[in-house]
Amino acid sequence: MIEFEPLFQFSRDHCIAICAFLVPANLFATLQTLLMGGFLRSQLELRTMAIAAHIYALLMVLHVMTWWLVGVVMAPTFILLFLATVCLAINGWALGDRAFGSWVRSVSVAAYRWIAPKLIPQKG
Repeated sequence: MIEFEPLFQFSRDHCIAICAFLVPANLFATLQTLLMGGFLRSQLELRTMAIAAHIYALLMVLHVMTWWLVGVVMAPTFILLFLATVCLAINGWALGDRAFGSWVRSVSVAAYRWIAPKLIPQKG
């Protein structure tokens, strides 16, 4: 039988290092999925990045679960779980919807048209 307790203990002992890696990796991988969708990259590239981002998010969920197994229920565990859930949702959407790239692009253009006039001073 496989013993998971040493793996769980490793996860709890090295929490700071694991979170210091997983949080930025999760954010950058999901951002890269959004950028690949917005730049209308090939489906193979988009799916590859979304799957990689899924792995980071699932690792974060498993890390949080190791803390919950020993009874540590605090704000950081919920914040990390929320971050992982949002990243899983975005990357799952990228995997499942072929119109993902078009939607990201249209939202980006709309946001630029709304923000740009406020940032660039008007002459006259």
